[in-house]
Amino acid sequence: MQLSPSPLSSDRLTAYEAQTLQLEDIRTHPPEAALHQLGHSLMTELMDVVGDTALEDFHILISEALIGAFHSAAQRIERDADKARDQLAGLVRDFDGSEVLDTEIQDATRKACAADVATLAMEIVRDAAAAAYSTTTGEVWSPWKGSVKASRTTAAQIEARDALRSAKARKHAATDPGAIIVAFRAAPQADTAEDAGRIFDALNWAKDQWPDMALATSGAKGAEKLAIKWAKQKGVTLVLAKADFDRHGRAAPFRANDEILALDPVCVLTLPNSINGERASDLKPFGPALNLAQKAAERGLRHHAVKARG
Repeated sequence: MQLSPSPLSSDRLTAYEAQTLQLEDIRTHPPEAALHQLGHSLMTELMDVVGDTALEDFHILISEALIGAFHSAAQRIERDADKARDQLAGLVRDFDGSEVLDTEIQDATRKACAADVATLAMEIVRDAAAAAYSTTTGEVWSPWKGSVKASRTTAAQIEARDALRSAKARKHAATDPGAIIVAFRAAPQADTAEDAGRIFDALNWAKDQWPDMALATSGAKGAEKLAIKWAKQKGVTLVLAKADFDRHGRAAPFRANDEILALDPVCVLTLPNSINGERASDLKPFGPALNLAQKAAERGLRHHAVKARG
């Protein structure tokens, strides 16, 4: 039988374990290590089954769908917790000292706290599965839509639309990127070791300049995926302005630039082509990166082009 952590070791409890102890539930909760192992095992088993089969061509989509399932579960449970808190606020406002309302307040409090713990449990499984996915494939998982709150093991990841709404209203702390945004757009072909070194140099420079920075990018493949990996390693909040090809067609990457610029970045970093001369000679410069650099210049924003050393 799984046992909850002892209250005597509360100084060593994780956030999840501490919250489980506060619940008035005689049933035990899965240990955090077991939840982590669940996420890791599910992803590893999936990759083992799909690998070297006819489904291998779709392994990224299938793997991200598994991670997304736990992300969706966490969001749905969190909405239940929010509903319970709204109910609780109303009960507290109308409290008249009666035993009936007092019981309802206690029930609503328990429901909200239990949902908070369940949300955290699903996020632990999600993050473990995402970590195993990254280790196996080298890819970085991000939700197809919506934002991801910062957790114990991951940095926050925010959709640009959420960040813009939050920047205007300042109501939802989970999607407020803060005032210091550094924008980055780069060519998909700029993914060589040489490119990675210079991209990391540029981003490290930016973080030295603005330690509390958030990184805004579209999350396109290649160089921008490298930037996302850097942000996750450094614990830097991500603001993703994903290109919506369904809505905007071929103009989608440029609409993403507009979203990024609407965040009022303090600095714009661009890399229109690979630093690797052989790779660059075969491909045209990346139009959206050139477009962002041009718009930054028109607005008088600080802009730096990522270049080869020397």
